[in-house]
Amino acid sequence: MDKRTFIDLLTTAVKDFHAEISQPNGDWVVKGFVDIHKTIYTISNDTKVISKIAELYIFPKIYDFAKTHGLEIELTKEQNYYPDITFKDDEGHLFAVDLKSSYRKTANTINGLTLGAFTGYFRERNSTKNIMYPYQSYTAHIVLGMIYSTIERIDERKIYRLDQLDEIQSVVKDFQFFVQEKWRIATDRPGSGNTKNIGSICKIDDLIRGNGPFHLLGEEIFDDYWRNYLTTDMAQRAELQKPYYSNLTEYKQFKHL
Repeated sequence: MDKRTFIDLLTTAVKDFHAEISQPNGDWVVKGFVDIHKTIYTISNDTKVISKIAELYIFPKIYDFAKTHGLEIELTKEQNYYPDITFKDDEGHLFAVDLKSSYRKTANTINGLTLGAFTGYFRERNSTKNIMYPYQSYTAHIVLGMIYSTIERIDERKIYRLDQLDEIQSVVKDFQFFVQEKWRIATDRPGSGNTKNIGSICKIDDLIRGNGPFHLLGEEIFDDYWRNYLTTDMAQRAELQKPYYSNLTEYKQFKHL
């Protein structure tokens, strides 16, 4: 199976994912945590909590997708391993799929995604440290993205009984899923502060269409850009006065493109 076929099949599959986790009005089906005393505690709208619970809901659909198309599936060994899911076809082709989620900041933008490290296995492509298989073994590196809207003014201290289930306000709503190759939605800046992770574009339409700044330049330019990108502290350790470049414009000047 080539990467285009895999991506098209997965894109078709995720169109139904929102129905698994949403009510007809768009609200999340998850209302809270219940204990043995049948008390329901309101869920926090913390992004890590939401993404983890949502993943649990969509994993059966992911397994169905793999079974339907004759794919083997391997989940990440550790929390900090890449990718979240490895698919393998009957010819041995590997497809890396990372699950990423973010909330809408506006109707047209999200808070952003982190698309994995630009050091370690990304640069040492034969390495098996913190990665399921060597990076270069994968036919494609793909993001399965989940976008949602948060609901403001949720009282996380409030508790409910089971017979009050219909009264509980969902903390998020309006889920939207997309599938894109990582390089097509990457930006030229790190994500999440000073961590060594690749950042993403934030416009929802561009995420869905894969119209990041590298999409016209190609995956090889994306790879070269991020394999040679240096933060300020990385440049200092290399005894350089400053990084070679800090954005795509400076990279093109540096490479004489």
